[in-house]
Amino acid sequence: MSFLVIGECVADIVRAPAGSGAADRVHPGGSPANVAYGLGRLGRDVTLLTQLADDPAGRLIQARLQGAGVRVELDGMPVRTPSAVVGLDASGKASYSFDIAWTLTGGVPADLVPDHVHIGSIAAVTAPGAAAVLAATERFRDRATVSYDPNIRPALMGEHDEAVARVERCVALADLVKASDEDLAWLHPDEAPRTVAARWLALGPAVVLVTLGAGGSLAFTRHDTVAAGAPQVDVVDTVGAGDSFMSAVLDTLAGRDRAALGALATDDLTGLLATAGAAAAVTVSRSGAQPPDRGELDIARDEFALRPGRAS
Repeated sequence: MSFLVIGECVADIVRAPAGSGAADRVHPGGSPANVAYGLGRLGRDVTLLTQLADDPAGRLIQARLQGAGVRVELDGMPVRTPSAVVGLDASGKASYSFDIAWTLTGGVPADLVPDHVHIGSIAAVTAPGAAAVLAATERFRDRATVSYDPNIRPALMGEHDEAVARVERCVALADLVKASDEDLAWLHPDEAPRTVAARWLALGPAVVLVTLGAGGSLAFTRHDTVAAGAPQVDVVDTVGAGDSFMSAVLDTLAGRDRAALGALATDDLTGLLATAGAAAAVTVSRSGAQPPDRGELDIARDEFALRPGRAS
């Protein structure tokens, strides 16, 4: 089972709390890169098509990805590796300001024939590179399943209605969509997750997942809705939590074709949310986007199964 992830790498500069005396920390990041890294940590065959500059941040990110077994394919060379300044509030919740450009031209190596394609975040909606992302996804969709995570960054989205249209074009290409409650609140203010999920399912996906932070997560299909609580952990920061959730989802569903995704039963969805929630819990318990490896995920899933989760 081979995965192709298409999207940005970002150097996350995590600001130390004011008055703490601590130094800022630089972590390799970018939502698609984090998903690829998470899949690599779980032992999956994964390629990331991205852009990196030949600078210290770019070399740091590439070394990290390759250290997890991720094949990194570069398309274009930006002047500098994209970066995001990450601020943390008292609860560890992250906010971002970006210095990023995305100019992918679509240089997918001819030997890449993935079983699954994952897209999302800045790369899927930011011109001019987004056109290449969508073209590559459409090229592979006849033989590969597709997942999408909008991972909304309001400062980069432009005019709201146009942004919603771009997101929904990606939704329509996908078999599985994962979004946070914050994503949905920006895209469709005052609408319940169930309402948005129903509209997205009508566009084509078989499964829509919604993460609710400490409130847990939800899974929607055309015939079922499942809710799961969040494991109780001490939060260091929330950087990369949703990406770890996504990696665990893709790992858990690996090998299922479109028909199988559409036929997921209640028990399948319950187990999926439990496993992905455990992966996110491991990540928020330590600094930066540090998803679990296979052994850590197995331990966390078993451990959290013995604890009550927060009600969703």
